[in-house]
Amino acid sequence: MTFPADLPAELAGLLPTLVGVVLLLAVVVTVLGVYRTQHPFAPALALLRGTLQLAAISLILSGIINDPLWVGVGLLVMFAAAVVTVTRRIGFSRPHLVRVAAAMALGVGITLTIVFTTGAIEFSPRYVLAIGGIIIGNAMSIATLSGRRFSEAVGDHWDEVEGWLALGATPRQSTRDLARRAVYFAIIPSTDQTKTTGLVTLPGAFVGAIFGGASPLEAGRFQIVVLAGILCAGSIAAVTLLHLISPVQQKPLPG
Repeated sequence: MTFPADLPAELAGLLPTLVGVVLLLAVVVTVLGVYRTQHPFAPALALLRGTLQLAAISLILSGIINDPLWVGVGLLVMFAAAVVTVTRRIGFSRPHLVRVAAAMALGVGITLTIVFTTGAIEFSPRYVLAIGGIIIGNAMSIATLSGRRFSEAVGDHWDEVEGWLALGATPRQSTRDLARRAVYFAIIPSTDQTKTTGLVTLPGAFVGAIFGGASPLEAGRFQIVVLAGILCAGSIAAVTLLHLISPVQQKPLPG
């Protein structure tokens, strides 16, 4: 691994960023504390953890971003962390871990295969890492939302589920409508983000490409591919996950 020669200078220029972030967090903690919400320091602690993780990965990526082998290792670590996160959110167990991994792998794998085999994005370590990380992260969020909403819906409508089972429906049939609604609601945030892109928000991939020197047209092309990839991977991951966990025979425990 080799690191950029100007890395110390970049680190020295972080002071204004640090000051700005500390002030923003002070506002967050103050607002939540004054309103007496639960765990007012939780957002600050989450940002601290994220900062430490991002600092570590930034240093690592500086040395591996052009190395195909290390990029592959980095994506595997991201994928493993995403699978564990989703599994914890929906109820950690070995069967859930396997099902989440299968659903995520199918969604991410199909999406990245389409993106790079069609030439929509150049197949190079740099782009594989960038697109792969974005797709994995968003597929994780959609899978988590779908899994949690499904578990909550089954718990809230358990009398209906039991009624269907008593009438002879299979466990999958008794929860099919709940699973379909869970997938629909899990996709809503990504759908809304896609619909409002360029009107309400300027997404991170677009802004990052602009800051990296790309033309607005090239940045827009990159962002459209990213948005389509997020919807593709998220849809596959959510549908596959709920297909695997929807045969429920007992009421889920409160999460």
